[in-house]
Amino acid sequence: MIKYKENASLLPHNTFGFDVKASMLVEYNHEDDLPHIFSDERVAGRKFLHIGQGSNLLFVNDFDGVVLHSRIKGIKIASQSDDMVLIECGAGEVWDDLCQWCVQHGFYGLENLSGIPGEVGAAAVQNIGAYGAEFGDLAVAVAVYDVVNNRHAIISAADCQYGYRMSIFKTDEFRNRFVVTSVLLRVSRNGELNLEYGNIKAALLERGYSLTAHLSKRASRMPGVKSITLSGLREVILAIRQSKLPDPAVFGNAGSFFKNPVISSAKYKQLSATWPDMPKYDVDADFVKVPAAWLIERSGCKGRRIGDAAVYDKQCLVLVNRGKARPEEVVKLSDAIIRTVSDRFGITIEPEVNII
Repeated sequence: MIKYKENASLLPHNTFGFDVKASMLVEYNHEDDLPHIFSDERVAGRKFLHIGQGSNLLFVNDFDGVVLHSRIKGIKIASQSDDMVLIECGAGEVWDDLCQWCVQHGFYGLENLSGIPGEVGAAAVQNIGAYGAEFGDLAVAVAVYDVVNNRHAIISAADCQYGYRMSIFKTDEFRNRFVVTSVLLRVSRNGELNLEYGNIKAALLERGYSLTAHLSKRASRMPGVKSITLSGLREVILAIRQSKLPDPAVFGNAGSFFKNPVISSAKYKQLSATWPDMPKYDVDADFVKVPAAWLIERSGCKGRRIGDAAVYDKQCLVLVNRGKARPEEVVKLSDAIIRTVSDRFGITIEPEVNII
């Protein structure tokens, strides 16, 4: 069933908690609904925006157009071998429900992405990532509806051109052309746990886990050795996220507001002469990624506030609505942080959140 609602509040559809409106909200349950929606006179030719849970959006004003939301559900095994499993999942599924389903079935690959808010379709667009893993690492293909050519299509992961928080679906050429309907992901029955991210190591050690016992069946059976499991790693990652990130029901937010900037290794060497504790993650031989949270905190922006928009005190990457913030206050705060970091380090950080 297709539901059309005029002058619809988007309060339930954005985690910042702003009560903006859309001229029309359309929700649907099946990929075959899309040709009917885009040929409907209430939608045809109008500006549109497809959303998931609105966990990566900042609406600055009412949206003068059509907002679409998928309710396409379903998680199933498309094919499998002794080790490899292909999972097909509807775009309207909650992302963390998919992570939980895989862990419960003993499938490795999505556990480090546990707890990321949003829906599966949006994950494919954004190339979500955390703790050393990204959606694009697991993607095989993405099923879409081509609005321009009025047909369904399959786009390979290679053709999605996944990069850091990037895909072809976010480019100007394709942003309003493709609607994601489902994804195909490759997971494993016998994968290796990715424990390399610093926060994970610290959290595991704090809980008394061995960082190597899981690699050896013999060691994992030794008395007094606490071996990390797939479900145990998911629990730890969820605990880390909950300790650092605010509940949108308490403080409206869109998770990490800024991307971690990528700079040249030469520039990093120059900066680290002044800031020897500046952390970095190697991208390749020529570039490194610097944590935006570190840059923001060292720029003196921790706790910064404009009106009721503020930098979250437990995680500088997050901007929060402390109750009565206006969207323009969040934008002003973001702009002020970007300027301050640039003035201090000569590095330009960019919003990860989509500002509409």
